[in-house]
Amino acid sequence: MRKYLATGLVALIATPALGGGIERSPQSMAILFEEGNYVEFGVTHARPRVSGELFGPGGPDSGNIARRFTTGSLALKSDINENLSFALILDQPFGADTLYPMGTPLGGARGKIDNTTLTGVMRYKFDGGFSAHAGLRSSWTSGRVSLPGYDMSTNTDQAFGYLLGVAYEMPEIALRVALTYNSKIKHSFNALEEVATPAGVVPFDTSFNTNIPQSVNLEFQTGVAEDTLVFGSVRWVNWKDFSIEPTVYQSDPATPPLVAYQKNSVTYTLGVGRRFNENWSGSVSLSHDTGNGNPTSNLGPTGKRNSIGLGVSYTMDAMTISAGLQYSRIGSATTNIGSEFSSNSAIGGGIRIGYRF
Repeated sequence: MRKYLATGLVALIATPALGGGIERSPQSMAILFEEGNYVEFGVTHARPRVSGELFGPGGPDSGNIARRFTTGSLALKSDINENLSFALILDQPFGADTLYPMGTPLGGARGKIDNTTLTGVMRYKFDGGFSAHAGLRSSWTSGRVSLPGYDMSTNTDQAFGYLLGVAYEMPEIALRVALTYNSKIKHSFNALEEVATPAGVVPFDTSFNTNIPQSVNLEFQTGVAEDTLVFGSVRWVNWKDFSIEPTVYQSDPATPPLVAYQKNSVTYTLGVGRRFNENWSGSVSLSHDTGNGNPTSNLGPTGKRNSIGLGVSYTMDAMTISAGLQYSRIGSATTNIGSEFSSNSAIGGGIRIGYRF
């Protein structure tokens, strides 16, 4: 079984992910199923390219508006007894950074979201291969927006949510199916909105609410041959419940929200992992994200995604080093002002260092 799980390690956590909305990682619960006591550190870096034609087909080039980003994570899993275990996960599952280059009609327009989340989760194993897990999440989120004649920045707000899940395992064939529900997290922001007028910049102290949306993760793996594992996941996110609507900016009901999504997204992943020898494992995976519909915000003009991921890991004694690459083709999108974005892409890489103790 450890052979299968070593293969699954590289397949499931080494490759970075780009999902729907402002998602930067799929919030996997795979660490809960590691054997014994385990700690891991990870870092990923992504370079998206998103450009299009402003104000409609044939309009001026937007330039690349998506900025590269780096995220980190730290996680610990430990056994309390034969049936009860827990995990702590510190990561950055959500974020956005969009900047229209200077020299273009929307030059200087920017939207940025920062998020850090701490998750604590406990798992109890029942007889017959079944288990249940539950936990709490603490989310710290802030945002900034700059548009022609308008600026907005928020405080860093802390808010809480929960998760519930069940799993079934058959160790003799390395089968595991885990289902996890993540509740929405409601942030209440204090904001400074600044509006340019003929008399100068007028500041407004305001407040507004934004939800980190609820989601459902189905993760699975099974052995199909000696040292070979098939794995995958299906992730649904309620992005229609996410919007950014500051008070002054939204004072005219006809004004579209700064950010809003027309559809919920579903991300499908399927892959295969292979253990080559005592030290080396590898994996390949394919993903499809259904996107969030049209029209999109001018600060997030992306559509469907198709991705391929490659991973490799090296295990020596109690330490495992995993690395992965992912390439994504980003589908077309039309913004609220008629801009057309298409033929875009992103490439990302990640590394994980895990240690059993």
